[in-house]
Amino acid sequence: MKCIDKIPIYCCVVLTAAALLTGCKAPAQMVAEYENENYNRNLYEGHLYAETLCVSKEDVAIEGFAGDSTLHAAALFDVNGHTVDYAYNVHERLYPASTTKILTALTALKSCSLDDVVTVGPNGAAASFAADASVCGLREGDQLTMRTLLYGLLLVSGNDSAVVIAEHIAGSVESFVAMMNEQAKELHAVNTNFTTPHGLHNENHYTTAYDLYLIFNECIKNEEFVNIISETSYTAEITGADGALRQETWEPTNFYARGEAELPYGATVIGGKTGYTGEAGNCLVLLNRDDESNPYISVVMGADSKPLLYEDMSAIINQIPNL
Repeated sequence: MKCIDKIPIYCCVVLTAAALLTGCKAPAQMVAEYENENYNRNLYEGHLYAETLCVSKEDVAIEGFAGDSTLHAAALFDVNGHTVDYAYNVHERLYPASTTKILTALTALKSCSLDDVVTVGPNGAAASFAADASVCGLREGDQLTMRTLLYGLLLVSGNDSAVVIAEHIAGSVESFVAMMNEQAKELHAVNTNFTTPHGLHNENHYTTAYDLYLIFNECIKNEEFVNIISETSYTAEITGADGALRQETWEPTNFYARGEAELPYGATVIGGKTGYTGEAGNCLVLLNRDDESNPYISVVMGADSKPLLYEDMSAIINQIPNL
């Protein structure tokens, strides 16, 4: 028998003897009080991380709402209420496409000043991407602020912006991606592994709808992030390699912001991040506010088409008044 196993027996003997000598308390009562004082003591004081989060291990249904079983995943989170109001496949590992850039933005916001002036290298030039890739049109030698790059990242979903941000902050894409994955772990997004800052398809690049919520939830604590995703357009000022200043107007890929999708009536859409690849399908993560300005995060992953993406997203947001 290990020495530690003898301690409770010894304590019982001592307490029993004390009780017999004093006649004050029954042995069982004294043992219980001793255990409560010495063994059941909380080791840590303060709030647990999960107390401020929406947590659910399984799907959550809304009464009278069928959802869409063709989606890869979908969810609705009450940020202030800390509840998962709707969940479908939220812990299934999926390809995130450009919703990856939410974590890219968060890592950047925590790593540098938005007033940093950044120079575009050859890897970050739009010309280095495929013709059908989403880019801001950056050119090698361009100079622009980190703030402008974040607008290009989150509004236009610029893959070029993602690479420029990564190289400026970490010196290489690989080093920046390591920072992203470390940030995900800090947020307990344990089912996330990213290989790029932009989300172009890679079999080892994945996340979950729940992890996207964790990451986006951290992002919306940053006022600058919310300001960016809520814009309907942005005029970028870029200094070219020749020193000439040019302006480019960037519009969001979010169809709600562009007026190309009917707005939901259940809450006000503040803004968010889209994503698409053939493997990921159409994805969207949004910040919404109800009539009392309470924030909700809604997630749709894997819609077959853009019209279906916004139909499903609106159907989810429209459940908010019924909760």
